Amino acid sequence: QVQLVESGGGLVQPGGSLRLSCAASGFTFSSYAMSWYRQAPGKERELVARVGSIGITNTADSVKGRFTMSRDNAKNTVYLQMNSLKPEDTAVYYCNAYSWKSDYWGQGTQVTVSS
Repeated sequence: QVQLVESGGGLVQPGGSLRLSCAASGFTFSSYAMSWYRQAPGKERELVARVGSIGITNTADSVKGRFTMSRDNAKNTVYLQMNSLKPEDTAVYYCNAYSWKSDYWGQGTQVTVSS
């Protein structure tokens, strides 16, 4: 069955770094656009970054220059390197796999930025 398993979240101080991972299985990973979304308490889920099936990357303006998304098709894994973290980055981060026929979500991983 399809699985997207996020890891790497946690508590970090402002200015710190974290790397999130999302391990995928159960579908043809290389054919899917992969994205990271986040949802803060009381707010709507928002797109953080996306890497298309052919490798083109888009990043939200709010994290541009601080976050970098990458994918490793050999490992069926995507990553989100988060640097210079701010308290407003606090949210549950979700991994998403999208194609024209399917849309899959992970269970989310909590990222808390606080001193």
